[in-house]
Amino acid sequence: MTRIGYARTSTTDQNLSAQIAALKAAGCEVIREEQKSGASLEGRPQLNTILDFIHPGETLVVTRIDRLARSLRDLQAIVDRLKAKGAHLFATEQPVDTSTAAGKAFFDMLGVFAEFETNLRRERQAEGIAAARKRGVYNGRPPKIDRAEIISRLKQGHGPTRIARDLGISRGTVYQVRKGKPG
Repeated sequence: MTRIGYARTSTTDQNLSAQIAALKAAGCEVIREEQKSGASLEGRPQLNTILDFIHPGETLVVTRIDRLARSLRDLQAIVDRLKAKGAHLFATEQPVDTSTAAGKAFFDMLGVFAEFETNLRRERQAEGIAAARKRGVYNGRPPKIDRAEIISRLKQGHGPTRIARDLGISRGTVYQVRKGKPG
């Protein structure tokens, strides 16, 4: 049975070497690597290539299921794609092996906890931002649009489509500025 490894970190600052070593030790003949966010299945060509080309009886191997997805919905979508192809999922650091009943049950529980951890992280981040705002040290990211430039161009008689194209913004943004809505 062929084992296909998938190693992922969220940023290029992080190192994939430990995951790759574990996947090789687990008998993976092919290992695909990505340094992309796991928040979505979008924009992850290596994972999607595996899911598109995996064959019946083959196994997708990861070190932990959070390397695959950060939400239970995405995780279940991946497993559904594997199941539809007759393939399995195996995690080296967790008792996840979707070819067994116990492994499937544990997989479902881990998915719930992975999503819970993500939600906790978001809550902590929101709390941190709120505390920083209260101290006056967090103002958010700088605005991407120059409202004065949009207003100036509108006064010059330029249309919303031209302004949007010239400034690299949406026409909706131009319309909102024209109506006086905050952006």
